[in-house]
Amino acid sequence: MPRLLGVDIPANKQLAYSFRAIYGIGPTVAARICEGLNLDPSRKASTLTEEELTRIAAFVEKNFVVEGNLRRQRTQNINRLRDIKCYRGLRHKVNLPVRGQRTRTNARTRKGPKKTIAGKKKVTK
Repeated sequence: MPRLLGVDIPANKQLAYSFRAIYGIGPTVAARICEGLNLDPSRKASTLTEEELTRIAAFVEKNFVVEGNLRRQRTQNINRLRDIKCYRGLRHKVNLPVRGQRTRTNARTRKGPKKTIAGKKKVTK
């Protein structure tokens, strides 16, 4: 398995798909990497040489924010929103949907499993 930017990329897949194993690289960025370095996107990742791997790593580091730096940047952005106590920051803080979705129904992914609240007991005479 070739190692690129601290991540093992799948060797048996095409370059355009194996680059996506790196956090922050999707289909468009993977295509740009192949285009920028004149690599065939349908070529298998196992055929990459050490020199090509270093060229790819240098190109990605220079042109894109990926892996640890991107994760750190996202965390800092969310923490900034929390610190200034804006609406989005408060929603992040209490683990509720941030982008205006309804929460009366749905939102189970963010809210977690249902917490059943017992209803009033009937008064018996």
